[in-house]
Parts: sequence; structure tokens; C-alpha cells
Amino acid sequence: MAGSLTKDQNEQFVEEGYLFFDSLLDPERDLDPIIEEFEAILERLATELYEGGKITSRHADLPFGERLAKIVQETVENYTRYFNPSLPPRNITRDTPFWAGPAVFHAIRNERILDVLDSLIGGEIYVNPIQNVRLKIPEHLQPRNPKTGEILEGATPWHQDGAFFDPEVDNADMITVWFPLSDATVKNGCLAVLPRSHREGFAIHCPKGTKINPAGLDRIPEHIFDVESMVPMPMKRGGALVFHRRLIHGSLPNTSNALRWSLDLRYVPIGQPTGYPQLPGFVARSRTNPEAELHDAQKWHQMWVDCRERLADKNAVPPLHARWSADNPVCN
Repeated sequence: MAGSLTKDQNEQFVEEGYLFFDSLLDPERDLDPIIEEFEAILERLATELYEGGKITSRHADLPFGERLAKIVQETVENYTRYFNPSLPPRNITRDTPFWAGPAVFHAIRNERILDVLDSLIGGEIYVNPIQNVRLKIPEHLQPRNPKTGEILEGATPWHQDGAFFDPEVDNADMITVWFPLSDATVKNGCLAVLPRSHREGFAIHCPKGTKINPAGLDRIPEHIFDVESMVPMPMKRGGALVFHRRLIHGSLPNTSNALRWSLDLRYVPIGQPTGYPQLPGFVARSRTNPEAELHDAQKWHQMWVDCRERLADKNAVPPLHARWSADNPVCN
């Protein structure tokens, strides 16, 4: 199989379920343009909220993380959707915000990422439409949701990525690539993984409304797996973590004074299901048909614009996490 990985790296992925890279991406060439795009988004958002009377200042003198924290504190809202290079799978309106900018597009198509994937799933690589930006404000700076009493975005609970998709994806060779835009540390909420957990199939995830999970994302209850064996994955800017769809992982709480921001991207072999056929993916690499590859960032953006228009105000899409039952006894 082609690609950039050594035999040992391929074997490690099979055995452990993940690969850690100290410097997969170039911080200045690959990451700084994303940060510039996000700073421009925050500038527009701050101006809109200020002119609408929702914040008392644009906080233009503050760096990105502090500025975002001030806006969140004043409005008690989570603005991640304004930066996300994807639409939600349901409840889409013509005003649903998203960001499909050229810097993010080029990161998704980064040749070093594709070379790693080429080793793992082959040279026919399709971009899954579920891509996420994580903007983890320090927990002590976050307001609490007036309805639930919880902070707006804390530690990501233990889960497996494949568990958030329709069962048709259970046997797809979906790979997640996670990388931070600044150094990820134990203190600011880096990822932690459970090595070799991908071998055990999917664990039970408890949905919102259960004793284990009164409110929040579906999660694996800690009493059904060896949570003490979770391994933190701190990394420098430019590093990346590549992992299997069944690897148990989550993020630690951000107890620092600075923002922890990151992207997680997903890929499958061409022809395998993405789990969300109503959302647009694209061919990132095809050794057999290179003409099928998408290289135009504007076309990618337009795909999402067209998708939003097509799905606006339609609620025919199945519920996101319907596969997990709130009646499961391990959740109550």
C-alpha cells in the first residue's frame, strides 16, 4: 500500500487504534491561515452583536481567546457553529451559520494528512462531511447555561466517534484526524485515549436524559470500562492524532487561562457510507481517477451553501443519536 507510514506505524495503528505525530503539519503554512480566517469571523460576529445591542463592547483590543470568552460571558451563548466547516445534520435554516473557508479547505486536503490516510485506507480518499472546530474556553471563564446549570462547553465526555453515526457506518473504514491550533496540554484540555479499545466494538453510549447523562453529549459511562487507563495526548502546535472510529477518547477539562482550539476531520474510502448522505463530502484523493478530486475551495463553499438552501426548514432527517436508548440499565 502507498502512503507515508512505515510498517511499524501501520502495525501500531492496527494494534493500538491511533497514531501520534509530533509535527505532521506546518504551523505557519497550515495553521496560521486558519487562525486568520477565525479572527476575521470573530471580528464580524463581534461587530454584529455590538450593533445589535447584545454586547457592550466589540472587545477589539483582546486576543482571540480572551475576546471570545468576553462575548460568551456577556451573551451566555456558544458560537462554535459560526466557525464550523459543516452544517448540523438537522434543524437547518437559511440562516444557519457555518464556515467553509479556503484555509480550512486546504487543511482538509493537506497532502501530509492524505499521505497518512493513503497508508491506512488506500489511495481512494473521501472527505466525510462531519468536520468540527472545538473552541474550549477555560472553564472558570465560562458562564453557566441558565436552563441546565452546566458550563456551555466543558470536557468532551468519553465516546467513540463511530457511535455518533448511523449503524451503516459501523463497518466503514472511517478515520479521524485531530490537531490543535495552539499547543494542547493536560491543563488546557488535550485529548486522552484508551489504547486498544477499538478492538472491542462499540460500547454503550448514554444519551441525554439519563441518570448518567442528565444533559449533554452521548457518553460512555465510566463504570463499564477502564477509565484509569486513559492516556493523555498533549501535543505541540503542528502535531496531530489519527485514530480509529471505535477508539474510546475524550478531552480533559480546560483548567488553564487560555483557549484550547482544534479541528477534527474525518475521512472514509471512496464508496463507503459517510452516515450523513444529506451533507456534502468530496473526493480528496483518487489514484484511479484523479479528475474526480476537488481542488477548488470556492466550489466546496458553494456545496455547503447549496446544501443549506436544499435542507432549510426541513426536519425529515433522522435524529442524530437515535441508535442509543435512554432505557438501557447501565445509563440509569
